[in-house]
Amino acid sequence: MQNQLQIALVQSDLVWENPEANRKNFTKKIEGISNPVDVVVLPEMFATGFTMNAERVAETMQGETVNWMKQMATKKNAAIAGSLVIVEDGKFYNRFLFVEPSGNISIYNKRHTFTLANEHKTYTAGTEKVIIDFKGWKICPQVCYDLRFPVWARNVEDYDVLIYVANWPKPRISAWDALLKARAIENMSYCIGVNRVGVDGINIEYVGHSGAFDVLGNSIADFQSGKEQIEIVTLEKRHVEAYRNKFKFLNDRDTFSIS
Repeated sequence: MQNQLQIALVQSDLVWENPEANRKNFTKKIEGISNPVDVVVLPEMFATGFTMNAERVAETMQGETVNWMKQMATKKNAAIAGSLVIVEDGKFYNRFLFVEPSGNISIYNKRHTFTLANEHKTYTAGTEKVIIDFKGWKICPQVCYDLRFPVWARNVEDYDVLIYVANWPKPRISAWDALLKARAIENMSYCIGVNRVGVDGINIEYVGHSGAFDVLGNSIADFQSGKEQIEIVTLEKRHVEAYRNKFKFLNDRDTFSIS
């Protein structure tokens, strides 16, 4: 087990529906991270922006962007995480990938498709909550709109880190800020959120507000609104264990089933 986990949060603009340009951009950004890190987190749909033109941009799990993630994970000796438009068995998914240097890939398909943008008409919703075991840390991946549904993220697995990747727009950014902090507090876990900046191909503006919170809801990252930025945060296993042992709030959680 590794007692510390170093995570790089990459808040970036995205080139609309242009995977090649986005790969080049993120290659430069990731190669520019000089400190050793264990995980690099990119935004939701980092290769394309939040597009409903899935047929135009979808890739397979053997496609160029997944292969690029493998190459970058090996080169950086760090897991690369973010979501992509993936086509599989004739269905499109907004899929979170966690690609390890070993080549192992964990996947999570976004559970809550964003009906306001008709995401549900294009993308198939996921049905399984996923917990990733990486270097002795239990990580729960989630995608954007999932943030509004606390039952789906409820910490019944004793995970250590909750990670959200997003294209969360400027008009509702106060909800993003509040809910990231709330998810950390109620689940007694670290909570990390990586959001994009810039204006997309359908003129929606994003201002980032990426963040990281400890188990008490204290901010441990400092992002500037609207700016491209990379922040590295250090997570401490002893921090999680100490406060869970002290307060024992998770012992009083409800049991429930999800359908």
